[in-house]
Amino acid sequence: MVEPVPESIDFAQEEGKILEYWKKIDAFKTSLKLSKGKPRYTFYDGPPFATGLPHYGHILAGTIKDIVTRYAHQNGFHVERRFGWDTHGLPVEYEIDKTLGIKGPEDVMKMGIANYNAECRKIVMRYAGDWETIVNRMGRWIDFENDYKTLYPWFMESIWWVFKQLFEKGLVYRGFKVMPFSTACSTPLSNFESGQNYKEVVDPAVIVSFPLDDEPSVSILAWTTTPWTLPSNLALCVNATLDYVRVKEKATEKVYIMMEARLSALFKSGEEYEIVERFKGEVLKGKTYLPLFPYFSSTSGSGAFRVLTDSYVTDESGTGIVHQAPYFGEDDYRVCLAAGIISRDQEMICPVDDGGRFIDPVTDFAGQHVKDADKNIIKMLKDCGRLVNSGTVKHSYPFCWRSETPLIYRAVPSWFIRVEQMSKQLLENNQKTYWVPDFVKEKRFGNWLRDARDWAVSRNRYWGTPIPIWMSEDGEEVVCVGSIAELKELTGIELTDLHRENVDGITIPSKIPGRPPLKRVSEVFDCWFESGSMPYAQVHYPFENRKEFEDCFPADFIAEGIDQTRGWFYTLLVLSTALFNKPPFKNLIVNGLVLASDGQKMSKKKKNYPDPMLVVNKFGADALRLYLINSPVVRAENLRFKEEGVRDIIKDVFLPWYNAYRFFVQNLERLEREDGIKFVYEEEGSNLSTNVMDRWIISYTQSLLLFVHQEMAAYRLYTVVPRLVRFVDYLTNWYVRMNRKRLKGDGGKDDCHHALQTLFSVLFSMIRVMAPFTPFLTELMYRNLRHLVANQKAGTTESVHFLSTPEPKKHLIDVKIENAVSRMQVVIELGRVLRDRRTLPIKYPLPEVIVILREQESLDELKTMERYILEELNVRALKLTTDKDSFGVSLRAEPDHRIGARLKGQFKAVMAAIKTLTDEQLQGFLTEGQIDVLGNMMGPEDLRIFYQFTGDRAAELAQKYETQAEKDVLVLLNVVQDQSMKDEGLAREAINLVQKLRKEAHVTPSDAVSVYFEVVPPTGYVADVVNSFSNYIETAIKVPWRAASSEKSGAKVLINKSQKLQGVDLVLTIQEGFTADWAAKAGVPPGKKSLAATQAPTGRGKPSTPFVNLCLEGLKSGYGIEGSYGTVLLSNPVGASLVSFEGLVKEAATVFGLHGRPYTVKSSGVTLDAATDISKLSDTTLTVVPATSEDAAAQTPSIDGSACRFVNVKLDGKMGTVLLENPAGCPLFSSAEEMQRKIGAIYSTSKKLSSDEKKIQPVKFESLDGLHGKTVYLL
Repeated sequence: MVEPVPESIDFAQEEGKILEYWKKIDAFKTSLKLSKGKPRYTFYDGPPFATGLPHYGHILAGTIKDIVTRYAHQNGFHVERRFGWDTHGLPVEYEIDKTLGIKGPEDVMKMGIANYNAECRKIVMRYAGDWETIVNRMGRWIDFENDYKTLYPWFMESIWWVFKQLFEKGLVYRGFKVMPFSTACSTPLSNFESGQNYKEVVDPAVIVSFPLDDEPSVSILAWTTTPWTLPSNLALCVNATLDYVRVKEKATEKVYIMMEARLSALFKSGEEYEIVERFKGEVLKGKTYLPLFPYFSSTSGSGAFRVLTDSYVTDESGTGIVHQAPYFGEDDYRVCLAAGIISRDQEMICPVDDGGRFIDPVTDFAGQHVKDADKNIIKMLKDCGRLVNSGTVKHSYPFCWRSETPLIYRAVPSWFIRVEQMSKQLLENNQKTYWVPDFVKEKRFGNWLRDARDWAVSRNRYWGTPIPIWMSEDGEEVVCVGSIAELKELTGIELTDLHRENVDGITIPSKIPGRPPLKRVSEVFDCWFESGSMPYAQVHYPFENRKEFEDCFPADFIAEGIDQTRGWFYTLLVLSTALFNKPPFKNLIVNGLVLASDGQKMSKKKKNYPDPMLVVNKFGADALRLYLINSPVVRAENLRFKEEGVRDIIKDVFLPWYNAYRFFVQNLERLEREDGIKFVYEEEGSNLSTNVMDRWIISYTQSLLLFVHQEMAAYRLYTVVPRLVRFVDYLTNWYVRMNRKRLKGDGGKDDCHHALQTLFSVLFSMIRVMAPFTPFLTELMYRNLRHLVANQKAGTTESVHFLSTPEPKKHLIDVKIENAVSRMQVVIELGRVLRDRRTLPIKYPLPEVIVILREQESLDELKTMERYILEELNVRALKLTTDKDSFGVSLRAEPDHRIGARLKGQFKAVMAAIKTLTDEQLQGFLTEGQIDVLGNMMGPEDLRIFYQFTGDRAAELAQKYETQAEKDVLVLLNVVQDQSMKDEGLAREAINLVQKLRKEAHVTPSDAVSVYFEVVPPTGYVADVVNSFSNYIETAIKVPWRAASSEKSGAKVLINKSQKLQGVDLVLTIQEGFTADWAAKAGVPPGKKSLAATQAPTGRGKPSTPFVNLCLEGLKSGYGIEGSYGTVLLSNPVGASLVSFEGLVKEAATVFGLHGRPYTVKSSGVTLDAATDISKLSDTTLTVVPATSEDAAAQTPSIDGSACRFVNVKLDGKMGTVLLENPAGCPLFSSAEEMQRKIGAIYSTSKKLSSDEKKIQPVKFESLDGLHGKTVYLL
């Protein structure tokens, strides 16, 4: 049975109820059972760290993943969705280091790796419960029970297998490389990690002198922003092909050498120096100089402290001379290695430890962090006369993504994957993938692949998957282990946990007799290697699930943020290419970043964004989901998050949609109550309407479904979601609003039934197609509407998410009707603009609207929409024509002022030419969208188009008509009103005041009320109109409209209010019940309450089934229902299950029309709840009171037997009861036929009603009293 829909809704609160419902029916698992055996759709979920709470970026990516996988499920696929956790690496270790005060490796060694890792294991899932709660609250369906964690032994074993495959292919090597290094975390980072977190910083910038050995009075000048690297200087580098100068500083007479193009780095003007000599950089090659510091002076024997040349030196910064510290810069290392100053196998010249502190031989700064030492180094340089200039520079600098500390570049030994040699295959495999949006794939990601560097996969850390390499001390003998079984075979030890504390102590015997055993290298894998291995490791490939994996690889779909182009997307592609020469996925959606409202990065410290869960609890998850995915962020652009944007989704999308749904249910109830038509939706029958608006909305719905299927197949959420949101507007603001009278039954039963079938068809299609996007609201609507659908497939009716997305019915798409309605919408919207321009409210009729189109066919299509244009614009006549000239209307153009900057000197000539463009030329411009003016192509943004009247009647026509156009539609609105139009407009204003007052008094359209009016003063224009238009007003408000001077009933006054109507007071009173004449006409009791409504009725005897009576206290019944006493049957037929507490409460709402209003049910003054034993309430009277009512000891009057008349019904030997009225005094049947039909529906039988148990004898329906208490039979 369809439940009435409350007037108001708390979306967040309703979502909580839906979550409970999903839990009750185990919705996600049930959906997987229903799809078992269908084609598989594979999805990989990138693993987040559980050491922090999810933010908007996680919610956004999770929403995109949920939408796509829900959609795949609803389109015939079986979609497993497993949650994964990144549990190793820096995020965990950094938290432990902070907590335990660990400063470096020596502190870890003191406490022991086993103890350290035990601490990491404790916090690794710190926020897992919060993650699960938040992810579930967002409506995302994903399996947390069957998750994967990178710390699981079987996951780690697969990582070993992946690495061994690469090792055996010759893709693994050990080497030194200058890499980004986090001193806070004591570990190197990969290039893509260092690229994730650049910040604008101010660093020292110094120019230092290097006196030449052969000319001590001449110094080469080098510039650096990292003074801490100067103690390790071994060379200088210039560009051989650029111009350098020997220059004398006039103030000091000192002679310097620097690049000519960079003289401004030292001198403010040419007056400060004199150029002594010019030469190419090549001239300086090989010159030696005096070292800055003595720490590495012994290296001069290998050619250190001389000038080198390389093209990486540019004229864009500094002095054009770069100092070389080969173990602290990639180019420095490369240039010095090529020059023979260093060699690959020599000991590193790196006087900085893993914590970023100076060590021997840099004794002057030993123990100081390099960044802290900058100022002391500058001071020493100044003291010894080598500092030429000191300042600061603001530039972009990389920071550690975990510790938020500046990185340094430092040579470290590391294990590398050879990526550079795979560049071609990486690009080829990337081309086999489909990205949305495409430009990220081709530009950002493609460029990264073209410049791909070898990947350093090792970390000098502890909590991670150990690199499975065992090596001899001399490095000659190396074994790479690929599984737990292989390690057992080599060592005899079988492990169940592969972390360092268990693996480090295991040795592998050397194959060379007499040699010591091989020991494992100390490093662990970078956590990016683990997440890049997740396609294989999450299913323990190749040790298990081999066929399942290979059948479903590559994955059909993945999605993450744009920051993963150099992260997860990259590592996935590198490993899948290295292993199988395949891409790891087929389709990818890249989202942009969610920023704070001011455009800054969201920051917990700055508190510049609202807590996600507060937003969800305030507006609901659906609203947040739709706000995020209906934004530029799904096109890989950034979104400035604004809470009011989420609120606007409620206001502009959900409430109109919900109100359309509520309006449907209200009118469905009216159809069944007043017209006796039981509504059942049969899909084929819904398409039989000939009404043009019915055909339009059905066609538009099918076009929408076709569009959604096409665009979702292309993963373009950014086109789908705006179209869905626009559809809500079209449904509510066009179809429902323009067909309200039909849906209310004003056009007769059949027309109403067609309109309701159409509206249901659209709503039912809409909730199914919107289900992946707004899973809660669609479920809420579906659970109520599903009862109206005939022939539903068994097992799929419990949830909208068990249903398939509706397929478009192309035969129902009518392009002509869609075009006609589209033009009608343009005409109406232009008409509204014209009314606004003249401040003419829509309530006031106007004489005529003229629509001018170029094509007669378009006019013919628009003619079919005439009735709607007249109603919506409130005009008396519509004229359609192609003859623009007969109205003297022509186009003129003026330039937009912004084109001046583009045209510069041509502006005046072009402006004059624009003003002389003819009507014909401008018509062509409107069609083509561009026009050539004096060789300059002008677009819509360059010209402003105006319509003007020409000819002898121009002034007259300009007064009579307002004009506006859009594309090919020109609208002329006659704005001259006669007196009858002004009078009708005033009457409409009075109607509007009545409707607002009804809403204020919470009076529903079906409530029986009467409206009394008084105009003060009682004479004059307003009084005349209100009185003369009484029939017009009464027809519009559909309740009695009477002068206050007429005789009123003694019924309760619901509201009394004086309101201004054109400066005059209009006093309105709304009173309960209809006037006597209306009551007789409507066949309902008049406004004066019956005895049954005010006094406890006499008991009517006891029916055959258990029952309770209900008494309404402190509340007014609604929906036109009269009466304060009713009856609820607790078990019907005898022996059936007792009604639940929730069912009893709902029955109270149905009996008295209390839907959407707060109330409670009490027994002897005590509020009932879910724990109440319903069986003990039988034969008692309960009170229904406002929710704010306090418990009281007062006793409700006792009624002996049922408050309502009834008949007992016998079917197949079982006794039941059917109430004849409810509340008391409100008959439920008006004929024997109606009673037969409704009793048949109650008992779900087609058997006939009989007054005799043996043979069918028609039941006589003379009066309720004549039937009351009798037994009838179903035969």
